[in-house]
Amino acid sequence: MKSQIRAALKKYFGFSEFKGLQETVIESILSQNNTFVIMPTGGGKSLCYQLPALMQEGTAIVVSPLIALMKNQVDAIRGISDEHGVAHVLNSSLNKTEIKQVKEDITNGITKLLYVAPESLTKEENVEFLRTVKISFMAIDEAHCISEWGHDFRPEYRNLRTIIKRIGDNIPIIGLTATATPKVQEDILKNLGMSDAKTFKASFNRPNLYYEIRPKTKTVDSDIIRFIKQNEGKTGIIYCLSRKRVTELAQVLQVNGIKALPYHAGLDAKTRAKHQDMFLMEDIDVVVATIAFGMGIDKPDVRFVIHHDIPKSIESYYQETGRAGRDGGEGHCLAYYAYKDIEKLEKFMSGKPVAEQEIGHALLQEVVAYCETSISRRKFILHYFGEEFDNETGEGGDMDDNMRHPKKQIEAKEDAALLMEIVQLTNEKYKSKDLVSVIVGSSNAMISSHKTDNQPFFGKGKHKDKKFWMALLRQILVAGYLKKDIETYGVVKLTDDGKAFIESPVSFMMTEDHTFDESHNDHIITAEKGGGAVVDDALMKMLKDLRKTNAKKLGVPPFVIFQDPSLEDMALKYPVTIPELSNVHGVGEGKAKKYGKDFVALIAKYVEENDIMRPDDFIVKSTGTNSGLKLYIIQNVDRKLPLTDIASAKGMEMGDFIKEMEAIVYSGTKLNINYWIEELLDEDQQEELHDYFMDSETDKIDVAIDEFDGDYDDEELRLYRIKFISEVAN
Repeated sequence: MKSQIRAALKKYFGFSEFKGLQETVIESILSQNNTFVIMPTGGGKSLCYQLPALMQEGTAIVVSPLIALMKNQVDAIRGISDEHGVAHVLNSSLNKTEIKQVKEDITNGITKLLYVAPESLTKEENVEFLRTVKISFMAIDEAHCISEWGHDFRPEYRNLRTIIKRIGDNIPIIGLTATATPKVQEDILKNLGMSDAKTFKASFNRPNLYYEIRPKTKTVDSDIIRFIKQNEGKTGIIYCLSRKRVTELAQVLQVNGIKALPYHAGLDAKTRAKHQDMFLMEDIDVVVATIAFGMGIDKPDVRFVIHHDIPKSIESYYQETGRAGRDGGEGHCLAYYAYKDIEKLEKFMSGKPVAEQEIGHALLQEVVAYCETSISRRKFILHYFGEEFDNETGEGGDMDDNMRHPKKQIEAKEDAALLMEIVQLTNEKYKSKDLVSVIVGSSNAMISSHKTDNQPFFGKGKHKDKKFWMALLRQILVAGYLKKDIETYGVVKLTDDGKAFIESPVSFMMTEDHTFDESHNDHIITAEKGGGAVVDDALMKMLKDLRKTNAKKLGVPPFVIFQDPSLEDMALKYPVTIPELSNVHGVGEGKAKKYGKDFVALIAKYVEENDIMRPDDFIVKSTGTNSGLKLYIIQNVDRKLPLTDIASAKGMEMGDFIKEMEAIVYSGTKLNINYWIEELLDEDQQEELHDYFMDSETDKIDVAIDEFDGDYDDEELRLYRIKFISEVAN
């Protein structure tokens, strides 16, 4: 049999060697065994059913969840055969004539592979037809879709077993998946009714992939741009969770001279196919995509996969990163992590049935653990898939950031014990945020309603800040001493191990939270204020002095010219022309033209005298994604519409709406909101506020609130400040 199989491999695919487990899997299928194949992305799964289908009599049915994947594979099989009808799809995209042709080719024994979506198999007429022809075997691709614990559960996969039974009694079944934890494997076998299946499991270790997690800060876009420019000419995929983010990021990359295109389910099929082909044909370097992209895309030389948003499960992460380096060459897997993103994903889940939430939370906790762990990321992933990594013989042992740059650990036994005790003393009734507030002693409505702020332990941990306690809490959750209760959604409870820890504390090594700095890696930005990298202090001082001088000359307060965050951004990006200056945070074209001349002259001189390498790619051009909203606001303020109406028409809270107006006036555009201020404040109040802002060193609202001792609320002050900046500065 072996020689036959090898001859067929050479004949159809032109290879003389099999990869990994392929040959033994094919032998099992040709022997009519039920077969279960667990093989990581890029391991050559599809060949396992394509070759035996071509070698046998009859038609093999391949069930697959994705139309794009089917099209891709059908094209590939047609490419190796003279018969166009050797492979077909049967799905909702075909018209009557096409369906007739498919059925004819199957009846005449031409079609060896028929790709169907599970929905097509539920159609009575399809089942009736398939009962009349010879079926060689059924292959269930992406079999993890059967399991609720899989990362991509699809209810329609649940009924496959009954459908197969209706088509024919003893059709061999082949289940294939690129990702399966022990729990999911068991589910698949049970659900397909093939507990007798021969199981083949390849190693999940991809030694050529380098895993790295970076903290997600405000400068994530410029960090991504810099990373891509350092890997010029290499192809990559960037994953985002929302379509909106995909579109925005693709535009930002294009504006910054990177050949990138978006890909998501909201684009029409023609555009999607075109973008996918351009990526495969190397007309573009980068695809920015939702997870809809990449299933079955066989591009061997993807050199990097970036996760702009952290995925919902380790399986998804493993599958998506697995699209890098399939040719065995380098593959850089970079993910940006912020706990805020995890909270967002948790919020999405809160409307779902409890059982589903439970699964979702469990999967998410694993993702948090992976991002925050200080052990080898490779070991973590392999352990998750039920595989051990051998330090002696395992390949790729140093291929991740934790191994190359081990993080500092501190003994946190006492702090951990204190945290767990407070969970106990508050009767396990708080969510993470409130719990941390109790520890540092900051009260809120929830805490005072339980009278917790009167307890002797309230504020017992105020020697450390909230960030420290939050990081510690998450690491204790990961270690299994605490758990988040599902029923009460997110309330922190003690586990038995946690109770034991309180009785007799043991060492708890806390990994310092990720704060990357320049020395770690030449392209890592530090997560500091004002944009990310280090602000040039000497230049900052000079810019402040210049602002002061010019403010005196013009008779306005300094903040009217540029705010501090804008100066910080200048001391980071070194803009030397007016167009460059208008790309600085909080500076629009109007403001750059009006006040910028002296500033760019000063910066240009400073750059020359100090021999400064200007980071070209630092000037991240923005795409003005919000320009539509800005225009809408300006036009409607001109029409003197009530601000509350403008805000609610755009579905915005007043606070966010005021923020948008601030962005407009601070970047140099006039907004005349006098008609609204007149309703809000009388003449004396307006005069008092005008004088205050005119003489003040700062435009900070909290300072103004203190100054007026609560006479004005936050909203009134912010609105008056908009009027003031608009009239005095613009």
